[in-house]
Amino acid sequence: MHMLILFLIILVLIVASFYYGRRRALVVSNGNIRKLNSLPRYYGYYVALWCGIPALIIFTFWQFSESAIITNLVIAGLPEDVTSSSKQQLNLVINEIRNVVSGNMVADTALPQIAAAADHYRHLQTISDIALLVVMTALGLTGATYALSHVDQQQKARNKVENTILVFLIACSTIAIFTTMGIILSVLFEAIRFFQSVPFTDFLFGLEWSPQTAIRPGQVGASGAFGAVPLFVGTLLVSLIAMVVAVPIGLMSAIYLSEYASSRVRALSKPMLEILAGIPTVVYGFFAALTVAPFFRGWGESLGLEISSESALAAGVVMGIMIIPFVSSLSDDVIYAVPQSLRDGAYSLGATQSETIRKVVIPAALPGIVASILLAVSRAIGETMIVVMAAGLAANLTANPLESVTTVTVQIVTLLVGDQEFDSPKTLAAFALGLVLFVVTLILNVIALYVVKKYREQYE
Repeated sequence: MHMLILFLIILVLIVASFYYGRRRALVVSNGNIRKLNSLPRYYGYYVALWCGIPALIIFTFWQFSESAIITNLVIAGLPEDVTSSSKQQLNLVINEIRNVVSGNMVADTALPQIAAAADHYRHLQTISDIALLVVMTALGLTGATYALSHVDQQQKARNKVENTILVFLIACSTIAIFTTMGIILSVLFEAIRFFQSVPFTDFLFGLEWSPQTAIRPGQVGASGAFGAVPLFVGTLLVSLIAMVVAVPIGLMSAIYLSEYASSRVRALSKPMLEILAGIPTVVYGFFAALTVAPFFRGWGESLGLEISSESALAAGVVMGIMIIPFVSSLSDDVIYAVPQSLRDGAYSLGATQSETIRKVVIPAALPGIVASILLAVSRAIGETMIVVMAAGLAANLTANPLESVTTVTVQIVTLLVGDQEFDSPKTLAAFALGLVLFVVTLILNVIALYVVKKYREQYE
């Protein structure tokens, strides 16, 4: 049975439970809601939760376990010579059965025992769908009936509903925390495996990056150098150029929109500026590679400068344009939220509008402005597509923005593309780079939180 149909059936039951729960509350109070402990809608929510939660728990459990249970039952029905084969051969048989069931493989071309197993699989799946529908409907109706039987004037329906929502929010937060921990630990463990092959100091302070490891003794051009300093320098160079472009333009735009522009101009200009954040990064990459980079190269030739066709300058400038909304929009909101009483106080002392902005508004909004800038830095460090298309893949240790460089994120993508051993130092190096990137962004976030906390206490 299609999943959408199951959801629609449960949704209908939940809506009906809400209606009858609310109606039951009005009946027990004889239409006088003042006699009820909570508003009638909370009794509806209470009955709807009793109807929906058990059914959805069973549905979730069923979705995770259904495939394994059916597969085991199908395997148990196979001939003994098949079930006694090796694990790899048995997996091939199971995949063939699933391909026949899903229609990716024509049943006439399969062996008779595979076709019979596929029919058995479909039969068990049909039974599973019907059983799921019956169980979910029965649980929903039983829960709703139980809740309706407990609706009375003294029942604290609002408290029970709010406690249920609180438990749901705690569960969501717990899932998010454990997911984050899982990501960090997976990256950390793989990075430790890399550092067992390559010394930590060689990775962190090495000046040559050439991750091509040799697959046979004496192979030419596969020295396997894992010094990440060129990647760190390239990342910092591109990010610095991007921030030089984004911070002044974004901050000046925010000051204009919040302090000088009329409400009509602000309402029109701010959404147009924020459109820049919605453009896909691949479009920025095309813009950098096809327009900005040739422009800089031609401009450099006219001045007698040699600019690479893939340069850090082109990638950084386009990246800066991309992250302007991160600075302007957030800073505009922060500056606009500065209390008008601070401005009025400065004006009453004879300050001009410019002096009020420089000496009162900007210092008051400084925590938010710093946070927006650090958020933009984190976005610039993590950008990949623009650098791939405009800055190149060469790990050059240079501070010259006119030469091609590469960044940490680009190398992570490069290391994980293609068919290669997943436990080789070349592949594991991507996790070491990811760990460094995580630590850097974590430090930036900690700095932002420190600045916000310190100055918020000063101006509250």
